[in-house]
Amino acid sequence: MLQIDCLDRPLCILFCTLLASSTVLKMSYGKLKSQGLDRFEYLQALVTEFQDTDNEEAKEQVLANLANFAYDPSNYDFLRRLQVIDLFLDMLLEENENLVEFGIGGLCNLCLDKANKDYILHNNGVQLVINCLSNPNEEIVLSAITTLMYLMTLGSRAEVTALPVVECMLRFSLSANKRLSNLATVFLEDCCSPDQVERAKSLENHTALGIPLPKN
Repeated sequence: MLQIDCLDRPLCILFCTLLASSTVLKMSYGKLKSQGLDRFEYLQALVTEFQDTDNEEAKEQVLANLANFAYDPSNYDFLRRLQVIDLFLDMLLEENENLVEFGIGGLCNLCLDKANKDYILHNNGVQLVINCLSNPNEEIVLSAITTLMYLMTLGSRAEVTALPVVECMLRFSLSANKRLSNLATVFLEDCCSPDQVERAKSLENHTALGIPLPKN
C-alpha cells in the first residue's frame, strides 16, 4: 500500500485529518493548494483514500477524480509514481460497473502518452481492454474501443486487431446505436486492413464470440 510521506509531521497530520473525514473528496485542488498541499500530495491523498476506504461510493468518487486528472499531461509523472495506471488496469476486473467505467476512462485519458502506452502494453493492458468490449455498459464499450485505437502500435497491432476483435467491431458497426456504430466503423477503417475485414466478414456466424451489444 502506498503510504503518505511523514517527513513533514504537521503535513502528515493534516493529511490524516483529511482522509479520516473524506474531506479530500469534497475540497477542490485549489483549496488544498492554499493549505500548502501541492499537486503530487493531493493525488497521493486520493490514492491513499481509495486504498483505505471500504465505502464503494467513496471509491467511485476517488477513481472518478483520478480519471479526470489523467486527462492532464502535467500529471502523468505523478500518476506513474503513484502507480495509478496499475490501479486503472486492476479496476477493469472489478464487478462494480462504475469502477470499471472510471478505470477504462482513466486509461483512455492517458494512454496516448508514449510512456503510459508502453507501460499499459507491457502489463497485459490490451487484453484487459478487449475484455471490456463484452460489458453491457455503453460508455465502457466506447471507451474500450477508443483506448484500443490509442494503443495501436507496430508491436501491438496483431493483438489489437485480432480476428475476434475485428468480428466484434463488424457487429458493432451494424448497431442502431450511432455512437457505437460510428466508432466501430472508424476502428475498422483506421486500424484494420481490408483483408482482415474481409476475413471477419467471411465467417459463417457473426457472433463476435458471444460478445453482446451494449445497452443504450
